[in-house]
Amino acid sequence: MWKLILHGLLFIALTAVTQVGGIIYLISFFLHPLLNRRFAQRTWLRRILKLLAFLTLYLFISLVVIPPLAKSFGRTPLPIHQSHVQPANILTVILNRHYVRPQLKQLLFTTASALHAEYPGSSIVYLDANFPFINGYPLFPHLSHNDGKKADLAFCYREKGGALTSDVPTFSGYGAYEAPLAGEDNMPEICEQKGHWQYSISKAISFSGRNDNLQMDNARTQTLLRTLSASPLIQKIFLEPHLKKRLNLTESKIRFHGCHAARHDDHIHLQIQ
Repeated sequence: MWKLILHGLLFIALTAVTQVGGIIYLISFFLHPLLNRRFAQRTWLRRILKLLAFLTLYLFISLVVIPPLAKSFGRTPLPIHQSHVQPANILTVILNRHYVRPQLKQLLFTTASALHAEYPGSSIVYLDANFPFINGYPLFPHLSHNDGKKADLAFCYREKGGALTSDVPTFSGYGAYEAPLAGEDNMPEICEQKGHWQYSISKAISFSGRNDNLQMDNARTQTLLRTLSASPLIQKIFLEPHLKKRLNLTESKIRFHGCHAARHDDHIHLQIQ
């Protein structure tokens, strides 16, 4: 019974985090009889091989099978490594959280080229986007990332010595807040006083401390946001009010997301029409 419960919990967790991991986990069970017969007297080796069989099958399906299948759902993967568009963390790719509509992918390429032209060496660093299949299926914990039209981007950063970098200040890219300064609108404080406990939850799930050698590059981040908002494809961009004011941004597409969401002074959320 406990083994069945454990398998059920693993199926749910893998499905929630990767969309397809639970199904691949079940498929890997077809290899278990072969491993049980071949290594009947070596329990720990058998368990390790079962884990390796699942991981190998998962990587093969995720990297080889899923990308062409996703096209029938109107989605395409963002690049694993392209000079001007890249993930903050390879786990985003491994977990199948880097799928978008082709129009959004092209917009990111175009914007990245413009950013690089003005600031040579710059790149767009993406965080979570969408799963490869099924409209309406949320990308946990982002409930709105469910149709291929949304993506989170990192701010632009510099090392404290001044050099441009594509690094992000936390492992996940989330949770390194550019907090309100004295005299700026403090929506994190206002929202939490209203009882929205989840508003700063991304810091708790950032999975690392902040890299203090990095600092936000205001000029490049401003250029990135202005270039994105100028596209007729963009419907809205979420950013904390104090950062919109700090970066002298007046575009109406750049707006406050509401207290019901998580705070957006650690990343940029954008969505297309």
